[in-house]
Amino acid sequence: MSQEPTAALAEPAPHTLWSDLRDAIRGTDADYTKIPLRRAVFLLAVPMVLELVLESTFAVVDIFFVAKLGPSAVATVGLTESYLFLLYALAMGLAMAVTAVVARRIGEGKREDAAITAVQAIFIAVLVSLLPALAGIFYAQDLLRLMGADAWSIEHGYRYTQWMLGGNAVIMLLFVINAIFRGAGDAAIAMRVLWLSNGLNILLCPLLIFGLGPVPALGIEGAAIATNIGRGIGVLFQLWVLFRGGKHIRVTMAQFVWRGAMLWNIVRTSLGGVGQMIVAMTSWIFLMRILASIGSEAVAGATIAIRIMMFTMMPAWGMSNAAATLVGQNLGAGQPERAEASVWHIGWYNMAYLVVVSVLFFLFPTQLVAFFTDDPQVVTIGAEWLRILSYSFFIYGWWMVTVQAFNGAGDTMTPTKINVVFFWLIQIPLSYVLAITLDWQHSGVFWGVFVSETSVGVFTLWLFTRGRWKSAQV
Repeated sequence: MSQEPTAALAEPAPHTLWSDLRDAIRGTDADYTKIPLRRAVFLLAVPMVLELVLESTFAVVDIFFVAKLGPSAVATVGLTESYLFLLYALAMGLAMAVTAVVARRIGEGKREDAAITAVQAIFIAVLVSLLPALAGIFYAQDLLRLMGADAWSIEHGYRYTQWMLGGNAVIMLLFVINAIFRGAGDAAIAMRVLWLSNGLNILLCPLLIFGLGPVPALGIEGAAIATNIGRGIGVLFQLWVLFRGGKHIRVTMAQFVWRGAMLWNIVRTSLGGVGQMIVAMTSWIFLMRILASIGSEAVAGATIAIRIMMFTMMPAWGMSNAAATLVGQNLGAGQPERAEASVWHIGWYNMAYLVVVSVLFFLFPTQLVAFFTDDPQVVTIGAEWLRILSYSFFIYGWWMVTVQAFNGAGDTMTPTKINVVFFWLIQIPLSYVLAITLDWQHSGVFWGVFVSETSVGVFTLWLFTRGRWKSAQV
């Protein structure tokens, strides 16, 4: 009789929504290959969604303040981001590989190898950032001129480009180290990092753009400086936490050594991820070049629309990132069916969320764009793209989660091949023909994007159902 109370006390407390929410935000040492699948999705998805919501909030806040400087300033941001998208392609492709490899090692119970993998990823991120930094610092005006920038952007906006490309190392490290945390299952840490960096960005952006008291007004250059300061402090926080240790991964100085075989494994796995992102991002550069030939208002309208789209897509990307971690860890633990089930769970959540967003885009496109600018032509162009997006935006939810399933499994080459076909062979030629040959102007670009990206979403989901990704090795 005396043992019964002790046994009762030893039973774990029942999980409630609030206790799981608390664990998701604080972080937990739960084994995502063993706990109930819905709880695993919740614990990973909540911090990943919150992380990217703040990231997208900054993107919207940034363009809100820059838009006060005029269409040419917004166009400068858009054209610079065309180059940054190439860097994002490298960073995101590398991050895909890092998440996949770290998740697989954690699933296999090899935490020492996971930590050493993290170190090699940091080495790669630093090396990759060097050349773009030099190009941005010394050739910013030439890069803007190549993209068809107007005279204001080349004469006044180039310093924004210098800062953003010159400081690209913080972008690389921010992506890669957060990928380490996500792969390990420490999504709450990645969330805190972006809360810190983007919170600083939001505070510093208006201060440095418009000035206050002794702080001089730096214009568009101030937006870039604020971004670099916020991200730089975020990277320092990442490194501190990584060496201090999270719930699932910790790096020691003894592990901070060059391991050629592990480094090459990351590079090899990342080639597909980098390839798929480069294909997508270069496609976007061509689209921006087409829009630039139409006018700065077309670039500005598209830039604001894409920021709004990014803002609304970030929660879906957060849930998709959770799929990558669950796929990697469950494949490492020898549970491919559980890995597939996690993707279907998250896919339905993504679709439901983006259906709601589609309705908002359809009903209030003008109001959404007008929040950022009062230029009537820019508002009209941006609103048109949001309305077109509303027709099939929910399909993006399935595309995102299935792509992340391939990437989480380490099969990064399949999405690359898909992107080559749908972005290079369909999206770019179709957009050019519609916009220039048929003289649909900016509308041609928007409809070209609609056709290609709706098609790629449906095809990728079909390919996922065939299940070959389950046999990928990393």
